[in-house]
Amino acid sequence: MAKPTTATFERLARLVAIDDADARPTRPVLEAFSGQEMTTIPIGTADDLHVAVQRARAAQTRWAALAPKERANVLVRFAALVFSHRDELMDMAQAETGKARAYAQEEVLDVALTARHYAKVGPKVLSAKRVKGMIPGATDVRVRYQPKGVVGIISPWNYPVTLAASDAVAALMAGNAVVIKPDSQTPYCALAVAELLYAAGLEPELFAVVPGPGSVVGQAIAETADYLMFTGSSQTGATLAEQAGRRLIGFSAELGGKNPMIVTEGADIDRAVEGAARACYSNSGQLCIAIERLYVEKPVADEFSRKFAAKVSAMKVAPAYDFGSDMGSLASAAQVDVIDEHVADATSKGATVLAGGKKLADLGPFFYAPTVLSGVNEHMTCFATETFGPLVSIYEVDSVDEAIKLANDTDYGLNASVFAGDSAQAREIGAQLRVGTVNINEGYAAAWGSTAAPMGGMGISGVGRRHGNEGILKYTEPQTIATQRVIGIDGIRGVPRKLFLKLVPTSMKALRFLPGR
Repeated sequence: MAKPTTATFERLARLVAIDDADARPTRPVLEAFSGQEMTTIPIGTADDLHVAVQRARAAQTRWAALAPKERANVLVRFAALVFSHRDELMDMAQAETGKARAYAQEEVLDVALTARHYAKVGPKVLSAKRVKGMIPGATDVRVRYQPKGVVGIISPWNYPVTLAASDAVAALMAGNAVVIKPDSQTPYCALAVAELLYAAGLEPELFAVVPGPGSVVGQAIAETADYLMFTGSSQTGATLAEQAGRRLIGFSAELGGKNPMIVTEGADIDRAVEGAARACYSNSGQLCIAIERLYVEKPVADEFSRKFAAKVSAMKVAPAYDFGSDMGSLASAAQVDVIDEHVADATSKGATVLAGGKKLADLGPFFYAPTVLSGVNEHMTCFATETFGPLVSIYEVDSVDEAIKLANDTDYGLNASVFAGDSAQAREIGAQLRVGTVNINEGYAAAWGSTAAPMGGMGISGVGRRHGNEGILKYTEPQTIATQRVIGIDGIRGVPRKLFLKLVPTSMKALRFLPGR
C-alpha cells in the first residue's frame, strides 16, 4: 500500500496505443496527495487515434466472430485478475486522484462485479430471440444483436478505474472493440485496466488506450468511433451529443448532478447522519451521484444539523495509502479553487458554515475540509450549480411535499436519496423524484452497485443508461430476420387473389382471439 513505483509506471507506459511512444512529447502526471510529479505520459495525436481505430476494426471482426460465451470467459478471467491485483489498482487510483482508500476499494471492486455480471448475463441477453410474427405459424421472426463496431470511450478523472473498465466490459461483451481516451490527470489507471484485460486474453487492439488532450484525441474519437460513451460535465456532454448527432451514431453519457437527499420527520436520524456523510463526501464529493442538497423536515432539522455537523467535523482527512482516513484530497488545484469560490460566495451573501469551510494546506496542496453550509439561497452559486466537491447545504422544509418540490427544482436528474420512517413512505417519495436512481436508507451505493438495474440520468444529467440489460444492448444494433412460409401478404397459392383480399380483414379480426394477440 504505497505510491506506485517507477518500474510500474514504465511497464504500463509501454501499453499506450501510440507508435514510437518513447520519442513523443510527454506531460507530467501528479501525485494528488503531494501535488508533485510522479511520472510522465506520452501525448497522443489525432493520427494516433485514427491508427488505433483502424487496428481495432480489424481485431473487432475476429472478436465478434467468437461465441458470446467465449467472450464472457475473458471477462471472467479479467474479474479474477482485478480482484487479485486490487491492492495495486487501489494504489494507482489513490495516487492519481487522492481519494481515500475505502473509496478506491469501492471503485476497484465495482469493476470486478460489473465484469462478472456481464459475463454471466451477456450470452443470454445477446442471444437471438423469437418474437411474434405477422401471421401466426406462417411468419417466423427472430431478433439478433450485432455489435456497433468500435466504441469510443472518453473517461473522467474522478473514478478512473471503474469508468475506464465498466463501460468497456459491456461493450466488449457485446462484441465491440474499444478505443479509450482517459483523462490526462489519470491515464495510468486506464493502462492498469488494459494490462489486466490483456492478461485475461484480450487482444490489445480491442482495448486501445490513447492518452492526449480532449480537444485533440477526444475530438478524433467523436469523429471516427461507431458509438460514443462519455462521462463528465453536462456542458461537454451536450457538445459531444451534437457531434454524434451530426454523424448519426449512438451516444450515451452520464453527466452532472445536483443530487438531493430527503430526511423525513420519522427517519432514524443517526442512520441518516451516517448515510449523508458517506453520500456527501465519498471521493471527497467528486462523484456525479454524490449528495449536495439535504432537505430535512423541520421537527428534526436542528437535531440532524447538529449531529451531522459534529460527524463531519470529526472526519479524519489525511494523505494515506491505507484505510485510516475518512476522506482524502481533491484531485487538482482547479477543484480546490471551485470549492473555495463556492464557499466564499455563499458566506459573503449570508450563509453559515456549520463545519469545514477552509483549505487544509498543511496536509497537501489539494486538500479541503469537508464542509456543511446552512442558510444557502438562490442568490448563491452553490444553490443550483454543481460543486463537485466536499460541500453540502442543509435546507429546513415544512413538509415532505415541499422537499419533493425543491428536490425536483433543478435541470439535473441523476441521483437522489431518501431516509424516511418506513420503506413504503420512502418508495412513495422516490417515485415522485425526477432522477434516474433513488436510494433508500443509503446515498448512492445501493443503486450504483445493483449492476442488474439501469443507471443514468434524466434532464441534463445524461443520455442512455449503463448497467442492466440496457447497458449492454446500447452497444448493439438489433436486427430482425423474418421468414415467411406458405401464406404471405400477397396471397395463398391456389386461392384467387380477389377472394384472398376479401378474406384478409376477417382474418385480421380473428387474430385477436389467439393467445398473445
